[in-house]
Amino acid sequence: MAFSVGIGLTNECNLRCAHCYRPDMAIDRLSVEDVRRVSESIPVKSMNLGVGENGLHPDYEAILEYFWDRGIKTSITSNGFSIQRLPDVAVTRFHSVEFSLDFPTEREHDAFRGRGNWGAVMAGLERCGGLGVPVTVTAVMMSTNYDRMPVLARVAASVGANLRVNIYQPSKTDRFILGYGDLWEGFRRLAASTRLVATTEPVLAGVLELPEFLGPGCGRSTVRVAPDGRVLPCTYWPRSRLTVSDLETLGAAIVEAPEFRAARRTPAACEGCPCRGGCAGRRALLGGLGESDPYCSFAKGDRIVLDWERASNGDLPKVGSACTTVVSAL
Repeated sequence: MAFSVGIGLTNECNLRCAHCYRPDMAIDRLSVEDVRRVSESIPVKSMNLGVGENGLHPDYEAILEYFWDRGIKTSITSNGFSIQRLPDVAVTRFHSVEFSLDFPTEREHDAFRGRGNWGAVMAGLERCGGLGVPVTVTAVMMSTNYDRMPVLARVAASVGANLRVNIYQPSKTDRFILGYGDLWEGFRRLAASTRLVATTEPVLAGVLELPEFLGPGCGRSTVRVAPDGRVLPCTYWPRSRLTVSDLETLGAAIVEAPEFRAARRTPAACEGCPCRGGCAGRRALLGGLGESDPYCSFAKGDRIVLDWERASNGDLPKVGSACTTVVSAL
């Protein structure tokens, strides 16, 4: 089995977004040798660069060349900076590029992320579009913007992009956490104004009764490597003793490590539930790994019906490595 790998070369960033999950008390960086060890320890289906702004790593371009020389399908999630750093010929070698936007207007977005970031993202989207590189707009659905997702989907469509939506995870603060009702209202609004490209968000896939949903990839088919060298079953997993050295030693058998087994274990309360246990990372963060997902409608005895038109999904590497939802505007 080949793995969807998520890797953070560094936790450095040129922005300080209030909702970001990256640790920022000290600078951590993977070395070129760390990256090589990860890539050669397990079969790699795809590689996504995230966590911090990877373009701040001093060996960023050399590491990209290494991935491409090995023929690794590579994507990146960026606030724009990491794409600005590269010449056109390098940008065209990405399988896809994701740009982060959390609000549909320049005023709202820059107030949240930092002055000038909207312009940087829009310039990056336009540049990639001109180079023929597939792009996606990625948003975190929070208590402050769940009602803005349909408009954001239209902004993404205006630049030829789908919108990928991640539910906010309280890794560092619960300031932006969605209430149960707000989350499902957000999805209702999206369903009414977009087509569903794909989802691996367990609670949503369960409600939609998607036959292709076999459960989250966390603990099974995805490996995350943090900038400090920790190996995780999920990018939000709160604790792990596993390191790059363990990955090198265990190879594909890393999935039998306790952290990975815990991530794929279905709580007894969720046996037979269509959400297949929901998001393990979310349960772990909220201190209820053995309990049902707090957003699971089935666990609450709540019947939710979403009439969502389907769209073709294409090749979406990130969907295989995260609990996420991709939509396109009608």
